[in-house]
Amino acid sequence: MKPSSVTFPSPLPLAHDPADNPSPSPETVSQFNSPSEVLCVQAQLENPPAEDTPFQADATESVNLTGEVRIFLSTFVTIFLAELGDKTQVTTLLMSAESDSPWLVFAGAGMALVATSLLGVLMGHWLSKRVSPRTLEVATAVLLLVVSLMLVWDVVQA
Repeated sequence: MKPSSVTFPSPLPLAHDPADNPSPSPETVSQFNSPSEVLCVQAQLENPPAEDTPFQADATESVNLTGEVRIFLSTFVTIFLAELGDKTQVTTLLMSAESDSPWLVFAGAGMALVATSLLGVLMGHWLSKRVSPRTLEVATAVLLLVVSLMLVWDVVQA
C-alpha cells in the first residue's frame, strides 16, 4: 500500500535570512520516517527562528539526547570512581599478576561486572515500581550503615 502524499513547505534553512529565502517553496513528501519528522516540519513553519539566531532542526531530540548523555556520563563517572581501588579491582589485579593470560582475566572480570550491573539495573527497576525513591534511599542508607558498623566491630574485636 502506497502512503498518501502530503504537501508541506520545505523546512526553513539553518539560519533564516528572508533575503535568501523570502518564502519557502512547497515540496511533496510521500513518506516520513517518523512522526517526529512531521512535528519538526510543523514546528519550523509555526515558529520560524529569529533572524540573528541559528535554527536547530529538532530541538526535542537534542534535549532528549543531552539528557541521555548526562545520565550515561554520570553513571560512568560514579561507577568508575567507586570501583577504583575497591576489592574487585584489587582481586582482578592479583588474578592478572598470577595468570599467564591477562586478557582472559580482563574478559572474565568484565563479564562479571556487566552481569552484576545488569542485576543491579533490573533489581533497581523492579524496586522503583514498588517502592518510593525516598524509601529506597533510606533503606539503602540503613543497610550501608549496618554493614559499616559490622566492619568497624570486626576491626575493634581483632
